[in-house]
Amino acid sequence: MTLDKARLVQMLRTMILIREFDERAIQLRLAGKIYGTVHPYVGQEAVAVGVSAQLSVTDRVTSTHRGHGHCIAKGADIRRMMAELFGRVDGYCKGKGGSMHIADFAVGMLGANGIVGGGLPIACGAALAGQLEGKGAVTVCFFGDGAAAEGEFHESLNIASLWKLPIVFVCENNQYAANNPVGVQHPRVDIAAHAAPYDMPGVGVDGNDVLAVHAATADAVTRARRGDGPSLLECKTYRWHFHAMRAARPPETRPAEEIASWKAGDPIARLEQHMVGRALLSPDELRAIRDRVGAELDEAVAFAEASPFPDPKDLMADMFAR
Repeated sequence: MTLDKARLVQMLRTMILIREFDERAIQLRLAGKIYGTVHPYVGQEAVAVGVSAQLSVTDRVTSTHRGHGHCIAKGADIRRMMAELFGRVDGYCKGKGGSMHIADFAVGMLGANGIVGGGLPIACGAALAGQLEGKGAVTVCFFGDGAAAEGEFHESLNIASLWKLPIVFVCENNQYAANNPVGVQHPRVDIAAHAAPYDMPGVGVDGNDVLAVHAATADAVTRARRGDGPSLLECKTYRWHFHAMRAARPPETRPAEEIASWKAGDPIARLEQHMVGRALLSPDELRAIRDRVGAELDEAVAFAEASPFPDPKDLMADMFAR
C-alpha cells in the first residue's frame, strides 16, 4: 500500500513528537520538575506509529511501563500526559498515577502498565469485548521481549487462538529486559517463533522501519477484523537510553559499539530520507514540523506547571478498593 504525502507527514510528525516528548521528560526529571520513574521510548518510535496508523479510534490498545509512545501515537493529549508526569490534577490520573498508568479510553488507550506482561490478559479481555460487540474493533497488545518470558504471554496467546480473538500481539523486542540481553532470557531470540504452537501467524519485522511495521500491521489487522483470529508481530528495535530513570541519570551498561550501531538505523532519519528521496519533504517543511512539535511541548509544560497539585483530602478518591 502506497502512502500519500499527508499520511507520511503525519507519521513523521508523530514520531518526532514521541521522541521530543521523552527527551523533554528526561530533562524535566533531572531538573526535579517531574516525579516518579521515567522509562524513555526514544529509538522505538517506528513501532508505535507504524502500528497505530492502521487503527481507528474505536480500536483498543494496551501498553507497557514504557508507554508514552503508544499513548501519543493513539491520540492522547500531551498536555494531560505532561500534567500527569508533573503530578498535577489536570493529568490523566489527576496526578496520582504517574508515567506508568496513563490511559485515555476516549481514544482507545486502555492504559500503560507497571507490571511486566500485565497488559496481555487485559488485551484479551478487550478483544473478547470487541468480538461480542460485533462492530469489527481490533485490540493491539504492546509488550516487550521481557514479557515473553512471563506466563501471561503463553496463556494469552493460547486463549486468543482458541477463541479466535481479534487481537494483534506486538512484541517490541528492544534487545533488553531492563539490563538483561534477550539472549540470556530466551533460548531462541526470535519471539515470533512462539506463534506457531498457538496456530497463529508469527511475523518478524524491522522495528526501525515504520513503513515495514505499517505494512505488517495491515495484514494482521485485516485478519483480525475478518474474524480469523490473532497474530503475533515481533518488531526488532532498540531503546537509545537507559531502562529507567528515577532521581539521576543511570550509568550506561551496554556496549558503546552496539548503541552506535542501532542509532545508525534511526527510525526517524530513515523516514525523513525516504520522503526526501521521493521529493515529499523539503528542509523547510521538516524545520516547520520540528518547530511545531517544540511549540506544542512548550505549551504542554506550561499547562502542567499551571495545574495545581492534588488536594491531600482527595488521596482516596477514585480508588476502586481500599
